[in-house]
Amino acid sequence: MVKYTSTKQLSFEAFKTPFQRGLDPKNRWIRLAEMIPWDALAKIYMEKLCINFGRPAVKPRVVIGAMIIKHKKSLSDEATIEEIRENPYLQYFIGNEEFSHERPFDPSLFVTLRKRIGEQEFNEMSQAFIDKVEAIERPQKRKSPKTKSEETQVEDQGVCSSETETRRQNRGKLILDASVAPQDIRYPTDLELLNEAREHTERLIDSLYEPAPGKRKPRTYRRNARKDYLSIAHKKKKSKKEIRKAIRKQLNYLKRNIGTINNLLGDEIGKPIPLKPRELRLFWIIQELYRQQKQMYEERSHQIAGRIVSISQPHVRPIVRGKSGKEVEFGAKLSVSLVNGYSFLDRLSWDAFNESNDLILQVERYRARFGFYPEVVITDKIYGTRENRKYLKSKGIRFSGKPLGRPVKLSEEDMKLLRAKRRQHRSDSRLRNQIEGKFGEGKRKYDLDCVKAKTMRTSESWIAAVFFVMNLAHWLRADFFVPFLKGLEILLLLVINHVKEHFFLSGDNIELQLQH
Repeated sequence: MVKYTSTKQLSFEAFKTPFQRGLDPKNRWIRLAEMIPWDALAKIYMEKLCINFGRPAVKPRVVIGAMIIKHKKSLSDEATIEEIRENPYLQYFIGNEEFSHERPFDPSLFVTLRKRIGEQEFNEMSQAFIDKVEAIERPQKRKSPKTKSEETQVEDQGVCSSETETRRQNRGKLILDASVAPQDIRYPTDLELLNEAREHTERLIDSLYEPAPGKRKPRTYRRNARKDYLSIAHKKKKSKKEIRKAIRKQLNYLKRNIGTINNLLGDEIGKPIPLKPRELRLFWIIQELYRQQKQMYEERSHQIAGRIVSISQPHVRPIVRGKSGKEVEFGAKLSVSLVNGYSFLDRLSWDAFNESNDLILQVERYRARFGFYPEVVITDKIYGTRENRKYLKSKGIRFSGKPLGRPVKLSEEDMKLLRAKRRQHRSDSRLRNQIEGKFGEGKRKYDLDCVKAKTMRTSESWIAAVFFVMNLAHWLRADFFVPFLKGLEILLLLVINHVKEHFFLSGDNIELQLQH
């Protein structure tokens, strides 16, 4: 049984809040604001602004902070501004001196910011943040006691002194992998693309045609074309013959419309083109789409170089992944390296590429960032080419993959070494799960699996911002868990010492003490 007693709603002035006493200094946004190198990030952002002319720009910290909040909380542009207006912690994070109910800037400015801050700028910001974190953590690492390094273990196994000396200079682990950031587009089919292109050409004809005495409007047969498209699109089961026939009809309708537009544009010789730049770009895209679709129809193929899968976003390409459930993804392919939990976006391309060709570049970038080569490079099988193995061997870097060739027969003395290598390989395979988890984190929490930006520049900015925010989130987790783990380690040591004390004091009653 539930009893309900009506209560009088308090007035807004009588509602008590904890913010009269001040903000919580342990809040994640306050801790993150104290850690971010705002001056270094502002310097990177200011390089994209005009200093001598133009209206006063929004403060760099407000801009960068708003972009971090947007991707950290996976909000839309409008929702991000409203969240900042309502939350005093977020206003402190973006650098406000006092709480305000006004908007920091108009949500439409986010589009301009994505055009202004691209992939390179976000990578530089991420590097500046990681440099500050390492500068703080480096003195703590020097105070910690040194353990037996991997180079000493290599010496024990009888490796030559020159290779051992090279490995002594290498430090850290480099984990490499590639993924795709899918774009927010409708799944493309040839019939739907041709129907969409045909509808665009009909609108262009309507805008170009000017009624005049004795001048008839060109025929487009749009009703028949729409009827032919719907007759096959509404079918649940379509045969290949029916789809091919429908594609042929749409190609003929589109060919007629393209010829009509060219004739209407040809009548305006010596005059400015009556189409707007956006409409003219759309017409160029449609002509290229028609050429590709006609060539694939005649060759009975579904593959062509630079295939257009979206008229509104012609830069998007199909990326064949070969994974269960997602054999083909439509978006940008990313080549990423992971070091100590921090991810680096080394390559972003809208065309498919073989990620194994990036290994040498990524290793050299690791050396440029940290001043030394890694001890080991952990990847999957595709990176294990002969060229990559030869390069890693010349630098004294261990490769996590299995050696090439057939396994040789080993004596009983070498079996221990073989088992150690197998254990090392299994350990490396488990470490490679970290970068897979990083991709999952970006796609699950930060909208990396559905990039909602429209242009190539803004999409690249979106993807780079996600990796920048993931590095901030990694530091936040480490800042919370490291003190917890240290306290747990101290507690475990105290428990072990306590058990040892009782074990030695009461050796006659061991079983009873162990039960306690």
